[in-house]
Amino acid sequence: MTSPAPRAVRVAGPADVTALVDLIESAYRGERARAGWTHEADLLDGQRTDPEMVSAAVTAPDGVVLVLTEDDATVACCQLERRDDHVYFGMFAVAPGRQGGGLGRELLAEAERYAREQWHAGEMRMTVIVQRDDLIAWYERRGYTRTGERSPFPYGDERFGLPRRPDLAFETLRRKLG
Repeated sequence: MTSPAPRAVRVAGPADVTALVDLIESAYRGERARAGWTHEADLLDGQRTDPEMVSAAVTAPDGVVLVLTEDDATVACCQLERRDDHVYFGMFAVAPGRQGGGLGRELLAEAERYAREQWHAGEMRMTVIVQRDDLIAWYERRGYTRTGERSPFPYGDERFGLPRRPDLAFETLRRKLG
C-alpha cells in the first residue's frame, strides 16, 4: 500500500507563471479541459488567461496566488485579491484529471482561511458565469450565496476568450468568513 502524495499549499511566485498558465488553460478551455467538469469549453473558445495576466496576479501588491502542489507538481490554484470590504476569489483551477477528488474543496477552504487569518477579511466574493449552474451549485454547497448582482461578459476582449453564445454574464457570489 502506497502512502498519499505529499500535498502543500503555498504562495506562488514569478517562477510559477508558466505552470499556472498551463494549469488554468487546461482546466477551462479546449479539449484537455473536457476531462474535468469545471470547463467552459462549451461556452468559450480562445484563451482563459495568458502569462501577463498571471504574472500581474502573482506580483500584485494587494493579492496572492495560492498553489496546491502534490509531489512538487502544481495541481490547483486560486487568486485572492484584497478589496475595500472583502476578498475577491478568482483564477480557480484544478487539473482536469484531478477534479472531483476534493482538491478544489481543500484549496477553497485554505483560501478562506488565508483571507480570514492573514487579512482579517469578513467576506469572500467571486463572479461565476451565470450559465454555469453546476459550478454555482458546487459553491452554494460550500456556503456561498447568489447575490443577483450581474456584470457583463467582456465581449470583444479576446484576452478573456471568444464567446460561443451572445448571452454570457457573471453573477457575484459571496460568503461570510466567520
